[in-house]
Amino acid sequence: MHSIKIKRIYETPEDDDGYRILIDRLWPRGISKNNAKLDEWNKELAPSTELRKWFNHQTELFPEFSKKYKSELQQQKPALQHILDITKKQSVCLLYGAKDEHYNQAVVLKSVLNSLE
Repeated sequence: MHSIKIKRIYETPEDDDGYRILIDRLWPRGISKNNAKLDEWNKELAPSTELRKWFNHQTELFPEFSKKYKSELQQQKPALQHILDITKKQSVCLLYGAKDEHYNQAVVLKSVLNSLE
């Protein structure tokens, strides 16, 4: 298996990013689709609108957000498998727009994917 890494979409794309997947439901502000250098935009793997609004990037809610998001991801097995299949061929970079690098959906999604490998 190749690596799975996470990165803010606002960071400069690099050659070693591998397959770049945006995992936000909404397109990030200030980024052109051309500059994003995406291989895929996978909205199905993003938290639901309700969960995203409830969490509102409040650090103290992250443990509960993680639990709820993991529960939502249980309904996305084909999309999760799709990413795992890509990691068999190349590295994957999960891209997100949140400002907080430690408390966001990409952190949770990466941990779920790593547990399925």
